[in-house]
Amino acid sequence: VQLQASGGGLVPTGGSLKLSCTVSGLTFSRYAMGWFREAPGREREFVCGINWSGGHSWCPDSVKERFFISRDNTKNTLYLEMDNLKPEDTAVYYCAADKKFGNLLIEVNAREYIYWGQGTQVTVSS
Repeated sequence: VQLQASGGGLVPTGGSLKLSCTVSGLTFSRYAMGWFREAPGREREFVCGINWSGGHSWCPDSVKERFFISRDNTKNTLYLEMDNLKPEDTAVYYCAADKKFGNLLIEVNAREYIYWGQGTQVTVSS
């Protein structure tokens, strides 16, 4: 199983980025997916999650007005659109696949995810 994240970069405060995560080696369309981030000196943090069909997604209050998660099951790809970026959004962003096949729930605990991408750096300058 491989998860390949891309799309990170350096943007100014208020800028936008769209991250992608291409998945191979598992039945992507039957796994809930999530985005996490990890900043230096901080624990890995749940950013957004989406169920296997794409019909339900959830992001915490800290980002829900600015971030949007989506997926294209025909392309085995997960996306994270990020708008109005802030310096506190600076982190390495990881995509991950839920460990339960066909899970209808969106898990926020990193321990519930079994496959992880390599991460892509997002840096927001002040």
